[in-house]
Amino acid sequence: MNKIVLLALVSLLAFGTKAQKIDKNGLVQFSGMVVTSDSLVPVPFASVMIKNSNRGTISDYFGFFSFVAKMHDTIEFAAIGFKKAIFVIPDTLTDMRCSMIQILKADTILLREVVIFPWPTKEQFREAFIQLRIPDDDVARAEKNLADDKLTYLAEGMAMDGSMNFKNAMQNHTTGIYYAGQLPPNNLLNPIAWSKFIQQWKDGYFKKKPLPVKD
Repeated sequence: MNKIVLLALVSLLAFGTKAQKIDKNGLVQFSGMVVTSDSLVPVPFASVMIKNSNRGTISDYFGFFSFVAKMHDTIEFAAIGFKKAIFVIPDTLTDMRCSMIQILKADTILLREVVIFPWPTKEQFREAFIQLRIPDDDVARAEKNLADDKLTYLAEGMAMDGSMNFKNAMQNHTTGIYYAGQLPPNNLLNPIAWSKFIQQWKDGYFKKKPLPVKD
């Protein structure tokens, strides 16, 4: 950044080498650069205004500024986080151009603590808390999703994952080893299995179940 400031100084000096005749109205081309006082870093977008007027400009990203002013004008420099600075254009200029480097000092403002309350008094908070009505839309939706019939339907139509397939394969392998060398039991001739089948058939267990209504 210091190199930029040095280049700015050289350019400003070169800018004012060609002397021009003083304007009869006292108009001058006022140009310069705004930098910080501690490290000479350019101050971008600083306000450079003629005091008590709406005429002026702002510095660019590199702190440069240039606009037309008059002799005896009071220039006010301002930027967020810096103290304001004042410069009066002298009337002893021999050229209609005036160049300068304006230094701004950092300004720190300590603000008082502000506590924001949603209610002015504790009584109003207590009344609002008691009268608060929590919507039951989420609760009703959760109860429908956790209903036994819906969970049963989802469980019956859900395919087995990797761990369940592995467990099923191990159980079949263990059963095959257990009945090695003999015939496994056949439930086709099991009267208890037939009794359960007939009872489930009477209860309508094998009827096609309707799909659950989606919310």
